[in-house]
Amino acid sequence: MTTTDILLCALGAVAIGAALRVVTTRHLVRAGLWLVVALAAMAGCYLVLTAELVAWVQVLIYVGAVVVLLLFATMLTRAPIGPSDELDRARIPAALVGLGAGGGLAAVLIFGYRWTKVELSAPGTAAELGQEIFSGWVLPFEVLSVLLLAALVGAIVVSRSTRGSGHGLREGAKH
Repeated sequence: MTTTDILLCALGAVAIGAALRVVTTRHLVRAGLWLVVALAAMAGCYLVLTAELVAWVQVLIYVGAVVVLLLFATMLTRAPIGPSDELDRARIPAALVGLGAGGGLAAVLIFGYRWTKVELSAPGTAAELGQEIFSGWVLPFEVLSVLLLAALVGAIVVSRSTRGSGHGLREGAKH
């Protein structure tokens, strides 16, 4: 095993462990923070694979924007961030479904590739990646930004109109 293999295995273990904590923790804010750890570990994997641009996009877009938006919207709506008996579900069926899906995916990959070596294409450049992103993937990025903006505006409306002080958006419009 090379140093790259060891680093990838270590970062992969951190990402898997943090992802498990995201779905098993009972606190929403802690789940968001574990998501930051999982996404940062994935960015580390990209750095080990010498995909620096993808790693920085991962950090800036996902860690810097999406997770912060998730935590901000959670705190803005005053959603319960602690454990909740009415929202907690049985974990055994979910674990069985997850293990079944993971086992099925592993079986498909093992059956499909066995021990054959896959030829990799030549590594691309940042210019090629930018050309691909800004030519074919501009519309999905813009749709996602509008969706996140709508979610944030919706969170503000929900938090303002359900506040008990009588100064919601509807009452403020009358004055």
